[in-house]
Amino acid sequence: MRAVYATEFGGPEVLRVRETPDPAPGPGEVVVDVAAADVMFLDTRLRGGWGTQYFKLTPPYVPGGAVAGVVTAVGPGVAESWLGKRVSTITAASGIGSGTPTGGYAEKALAKADSLIEVPDELGPAQAVAVAHDGRTALGVHNRAALQPGEWVLITAAGGGLGILLIQLARAAGAQVIAAARGTTKLELVTRLGADAVIDYTEPGWADKARAITGGSGVHVVFDGAGGDLGATALDAIADGGRFLGYGASAGEFATMNREAAAARGITVIDLREITAGETDWHGLAERALREAAEGRLEVVIGQSFPLHEADRAHAAIENREAIGRTVLVL
Repeated sequence: MRAVYATEFGGPEVLRVRETPDPAPGPGEVVVDVAAADVMFLDTRLRGGWGTQYFKLTPPYVPGGAVAGVVTAVGPGVAESWLGKRVSTITAASGIGSGTPTGGYAEKALAKADSLIEVPDELGPAQAVAVAHDGRTALGVHNRAALQPGEWVLITAAGGGLGILLIQLARAAGAQVIAAARGTTKLELVTRLGADAVIDYTEPGWADKARAITGGSGVHVVFDGAGGDLGATALDAIADGGRFLGYGASAGEFATMNREAAAARGITVIDLREITAGETDWHGLAERALREAAEGRLEVVIGQSFPLHEADRAHAAIENREAIGRTVLVL
């Protein structure tokens, strides 16, 4: 089979297609003939050599933590009824709070049977894989925030796949949404999806503008998918007693927060480690996200798709800030 390998740490050009043996499922595993593979911002960071203290990766390796396709082989202990089913799943190596997002950029991928979700007829494989990571994360973040009707919510990186879903969830909860993103195209998209106000955070004083939109009182909740200085700046837009949930690092790093200063204002700061800790049923959230998308309550936006052999272009689009919504590889 063909698979894309990160042959070394470096730029998108280190991604190369190679012929490699087909995977064989072990106990509790299946083989999925891949129709679509998710491409995450995290994939680009890992390919560049970031995060080796958290993810034990040594090139060459196959990137990609989620796939959608058809089950074509089952390992010992797996029901044969899975054979021929259309599924969406994280890869066998991936996991919430553990594992590595690898194995997905390939014609065939290993997955654990207990991570499989049957894809509804209403969804194609690209749509299904687009919510494999973002759907469950969006629901987990949204649930943790416990939004109340009428609350103001500021969402950074609002034009990305996760931000797009959070806009819709916040609006459904009766919240008022300020969407912060980069560039006219993304701002037009988030407006169409229901944001009450939009801000380009490449402009100076954007956090002050967000506070002004609320009448000066500040937002009740920040969903921070940007991280870095952008995420830290978003703290200036929060009202005393508000909540800050940081889950992303599209700016390059997670936001570094002055927790003492936040606590002095009664602001609760919840980072990704705290979001993923505990007894959350992530598989159940992934199933719910797929169902919400299939029934039309969540719009999945795939801004760009590429064939397997152009995985380097997919990574470049994300790194150059050209990507909107989700990026997928289609086979």
